[in-house]
Amino acid sequence: MKTEYAQASLRTNVPPVECYLRESVKMFGQGQLYIVRSTWRGRYIQQQHSLAATVMSSSAVLLSSCSTYASTSKSRLQSLYSDISRQKHSNPSSYHAHIDWWQRTLEDLVSRGWQTETNPPLKGRDTDAQDPESEHQSHKLVFIARRSIVDRLRYDGVGKPLGLASTIAELQRTRAFVPLTQFLTSQQNVYDSGWLPYRIASLLVGKPLWWAMEQLDIVRSEDAYSEAEMWKRMEGEYVLLRVVERAADAVDVSLGGLCLADRLYTVTSFRKEFGSKVLPGVSLSETDTRVLVRYLERDRRVLVQDKDVIKFIVDDHDREVTAIDKGILELKTAVANLHDQVDRLHSKMDETTKRISTALRQQQKSIALTHLRFKKGLEEVLIKRLGALQNLEATLMSVETAAGDIEIMKTYEKSTATLQAILSHPSLRREKIDETMDALAAANSNAREVDEAIKIGGDIAMAETGVIDDTELEDELNALVKEAEKGKTEVVERTAVEELSGIKVPVQAPGEGQKAVQEVLTQPIAAQ
Repeated sequence: MKTEYAQASLRTNVPPVECYLRESVKMFGQGQLYIVRSTWRGRYIQQQHSLAATVMSSSAVLLSSCSTYASTSKSRLQSLYSDISRQKHSNPSSYHAHIDWWQRTLEDLVSRGWQTETNPPLKGRDTDAQDPESEHQSHKLVFIARRSIVDRLRYDGVGKPLGLASTIAELQRTRAFVPLTQFLTSQQNVYDSGWLPYRIASLLVGKPLWWAMEQLDIVRSEDAYSEAEMWKRMEGEYVLLRVVERAADAVDVSLGGLCLADRLYTVTSFRKEFGSKVLPGVSLSETDTRVLVRYLERDRRVLVQDKDVIKFIVDDHDREVTAIDKGILELKTAVANLHDQVDRLHSKMDETTKRISTALRQQQKSIALTHLRFKKGLEEVLIKRLGALQNLEATLMSVETAAGDIEIMKTYEKSTATLQAILSHPSLRREKIDETMDALAAANSNAREVDEAIKIGGDIAMAETGVIDDTELEDELNALVKEAEKGKTEVVERTAVEELSGIKVPVQAPGEGQKAVQEVLTQPIAAQ
């Protein structure tokens, strides 16, 4: 029954529930329609309550695992969950710490897939007629600010956050959160602070004028709005700029040196290639992909987009999607599609083989024969697809080679032009080179002449002042050596006499004492 209404929905472009209601009117009449609506509304509410309970449970677990919650005490969390919007001017340090904590918390939660939102009701449609099994989307780069998010941020022992709408307003003012529509449609770089004269006029004229209007109650300041009024002003979708920067850095790292075909993507293939790589453990939604591509094109300037064609560029001269690029991308897409078809055919053949084996085990030869015929048909289709795939891959390789040859020839042309420009310089002409080399030789010759003249002049000057003979120097040196030896000998003799004078001579016979003194005096000085 559900499949029947889903098919009807595809044919008529209306929700399956509406198809169900229309069919009910035909079956029961208009008077019985309220019974159908009541039954469906009850089922829808029951499913929504079940979904809300599941979301709240998973939300509490994720909050506990968030780094900003794990590293913060409960008393500090109570302070962070309070409304401090009025402390912006009285206690700016605490206010900015509060804003920074919430920015890091929301960025961490959103980038980890914390928020899950259902598709909004279609305009002009009865809310009862919406499909209760609407597809859930989880954005990782876009924060959906709604008042219901306060309930999902409830923390045990702390409660719900107060003043969150004012916090979001401050994050928007500092451009940490950028409205999604503005981010996607603006041509101005997200980091551009604006025209300087306009900023000066806004600072010197706009702010004082706004302050005066607030004092006269012509306009209301943000502090004058209640929480409910702030939520009405701030509800919407916001791009988390720092998370987008992290995702863009991951794309830059995974690129490297690529050939032309590897630099071309469709929006779908881009999401398939990078959607699960830019942030750990999660995949990007379609909206996230649009945001990331827009940021890489406008703010990082690493790619260009032409409708569904995305091209990474290597230099500023390549900022255009050409017909060659589109042709290569079509070939690349066709090859990828054929690869998918071949994989599906292999899967079907494996499944058919299992069915054949099962039928044979159950002695069902006719069924096995039917599956075998189907498998043979799959094999024929597979052979055709493999042949087409081989031809397309060969064509794609030839096209890539030709495109690479074009780039090489362009490089050769640029190198040739650069070399010709250098060689055409007046300093590199033949006449100028000969003239320069002759001048260099003359200068070297003059330098040698000057050096020889200086050397000759030095010799003449030394001759006129008198040359000292080496023989005289040697004689004087020998005289100094002899004088030094003589002084040393005198010192030795004087020392010996002092030692002898201190010796006590024993009383002996007159002849023996005189003889001993003579022997001492007659000993050679060198022996001492």
